[in-house]
Amino acid sequence: MLDVCLLGTGGMMPLPNRWLTSLMTRYNGSNLLIDCGEGTQIAVKEKGWTFKPIDVVCFTHYHADHISGLPGLLLTMGNAERKEPLTLIGPKGLNRVVTALRVIAPELPFQIQCIEITEPKQKFEIAGYHITAFRVNHNVICYGYTIEIPRVGKFDVERARAQEIPMKLWNSLQKGQTIEADGRVYTPDMVLGQDRKGIKLTYCTDTRPVPAISEHAAGSDLFICEGMYGEPDKDAKAREYKHMTFKEAGRLAKEAEVQEMWLTHYSPSLVYPEQYLDSVREIFPNTYTARDGRSVELLFEEE
Repeated sequence: MLDVCLLGTGGMMPLPNRWLTSLMTRYNGSNLLIDCGEGTQIAVKEKGWTFKPIDVVCFTHYHADHISGLPGLLLTMGNAERKEPLTLIGPKGLNRVVTALRVIAPELPFQIQCIEITEPKQKFEIAGYHITAFRVNHNVICYGYTIEIPRVGKFDVERARAQEIPMKLWNSLQKGQTIEADGRVYTPDMVLGQDRKGIKLTYCTDTRPVPAISEHAAGSDLFICEGMYGEPDKDAKAREYKHMTFKEAGRLAKEAEVQEMWLTHYSPSLVYPEQYLDSVREIFPNTYTARDGRSVELLFEEE
């Protein structure tokens, strides 16, 4: 199970009842954050979740509405007596940006590891999360993210017994570990069936529609996509500032054949995004105009 909460849905500036961009996921005792705009800490508290188990923070890009909440978050995590290292992932320049922001958060009781994305597509595995960063098209270097939780095949008890594999090794093999014992090597494929469908989440903001988005979002259980503008007269503005309209997001969701789409990262002028929901549902019916705190539990498929 993957818990997903869209903490903030605003773009450019925070508004009453709308914090800036941030997404948090929880899986197997580990939290992941994508972007950390102003108000992220308040949104986490409003949700009733906690900061301490955050193991990785991914940044789409370094505009203030996506990273301005980081110094305060680091201080809060430090005040909570966190000791475990924190991993930050983001486009080239991450070290420079984080160093500058830490002028106001200089002393922390935990280490920070910065990983800069250097390729158009780059994969990471951290705390059980399989993360793929993919380049999109904004007016600065910007990435979308796909988060996947893989699921191994079923454990075959009969195969394990037929090969005389000691029962004490079954749990480790089921977790994908290779074990050498009593002069023999035991591998997971000896007892596991074919991999089963896992969980897939795709998150993308601040971009024009590009093929990489639908390619990486393909088959996602949940697609969270920028809907900067819902109004029908904002197409030219979206192109000029390299953002997306509701309808453009809907076409991406339809092309990627995702299960569900949440729109986010609204312009401050878009006070009531739900007014324009029908226009995108004509393209992709299972669309929702998310508000701060919208959450869901993504579950593995039942057998």
